[in-house]
Amino acid sequence: MNSAGAHDAVVRVLLPNALRVQLVEPAVELQRVPGTALFEWRGPRGDVAAPYRIRWESQDGRWHERYDPYSFPLEIDDHDLARFAGGSHIHAHRFLGAHERNLAGVRGIRFAVWAPNAERVSVVGTFNHWDGRYHPMSVRGSSGVWELFVPEIGAGELYTRDSRELKLKADPYGAAFEQRPATAAITTPPSTFRWDDEAWLTARARRDWLVEPISIYEVHLGSWRRNAVGNFLSYREIAGQLAAYVKDLGFTHVELLPITEHPFDDSWGYQCTGFFAPTSRHGSPDELRELVAELHRQGIGVLLDWVPGHFPKDDHALARFDGTALYEYGDPQKGEHPEWSTLVFNYTRHEVQSFLLSSAICWLEDFHFDGLRVDAVASMLYLDYSRKPHQWTPNQHGGNENLEAIAFLKRLNETTHATCPGTMTVAEES
Repeated sequence: MNSAGAHDAVVRVLLPNALRVQLVEPAVELQRVPGTALFEWRGPRGDVAAPYRIRWESQDGRWHERYDPYSFPLEIDDHDLARFAGGSHIHAHRFLGAHERNLAGVRGIRFAVWAPNAERVSVVGTFNHWDGRYHPMSVRGSSGVWELFVPEIGAGELYTRDSRELKLKADPYGAAFEQRPATAAITTPPSTFRWDDEAWLTARARRDWLVEPISIYEVHLGSWRRNAVGNFLSYREIAGQLAAYVKDLGFTHVELLPITEHPFDDSWGYQCTGFFAPTSRHGSPDELRELVAELHRQGIGVLLDWVPGHFPKDDHALARFDGTALYEYGDPQKGEHPEWSTLVFNYTRHEVQSFLLSSAICWLEDFHFDGLRVDAVASMLYLDYSRKPHQWTPNQHGGNENLEAIAFLKRLNETTHATCPGTMTVAEES
């Protein structure tokens, strides 16, 4: 609903395939704008109270009714947007992505995504027949964040983003995804998992792993064991088996090779597309929590192999997310990794820093991991890593160090250690 003068209001609704559209209260007919799928009503402001419901007749003669998404206010806090834009937000996943909300007594999902160079962004999914005309999002000023509350939908909906060049993009902040080869994110309810590892976390905060004995068992869940017919085990099935196996061998920690969502089995998770989502190959996010909790019950710490150095070029993921080099460096000499044919994160962009820091904190806080084994640190540190002399550009001092990556790694250490006491970060050399 928009203003149409000091005392009047206008209600506009875009409904492809609708024959007629009405307001439910007051019971009035919206008029079609000739030659379009746009319907509108104009009248006294006091006649319509937001949020309001609409009903419409579709081409097949059936009538439908729902709340108008655009009768709800935009609600992401300006302070969150400012911190995100400044590179200091460590909980960006709590307002970006898809989250259950209750606005004015109406339950639904609020979607939000950062795409500053997009001409338009729509959320598409099972709830709108994957048609980007139904739910265009609203941009929040110069932040580049697009937002929309879709009422009367809940957990279990498949969704993705429809933006510039009409590309379908997976949600960078998605909490769960379909199993490969499908790529849509899945709306998920807040976790109901009941942790019982408070004593472990309290003791962890007092330990100094720089001086205490440590022995780490590295494991790729997808190839460690399979079931009788050769399929992946679930996180729950792995939990008891892995805890007993590692405890019997005397290891202090388990390091899980990347279990962040990824489309290609043979990448072992190192070409990640879901930086906030456990891979659905083994089950749900809460089932992963059960795996971590069981290891903690047996006195075993859990490290996550985390990949902040690069990401794949898959069309549905981060690559040229809004039609431009957004998450990656624009200069291919800096933004492409020749050995792995992947893209390098742009550590100069503040919003990318917020994205990566939030990912790290998400795994440590929400899943109780005890540390991060940071993958491919050498490739992050050196501009000439795996490059021939003509394939890289020196930094402003003429050296081969990636100064922005070094600064990011320092911030990562400071942030994780301050926010999650007793956790560790481990550098992998390649």
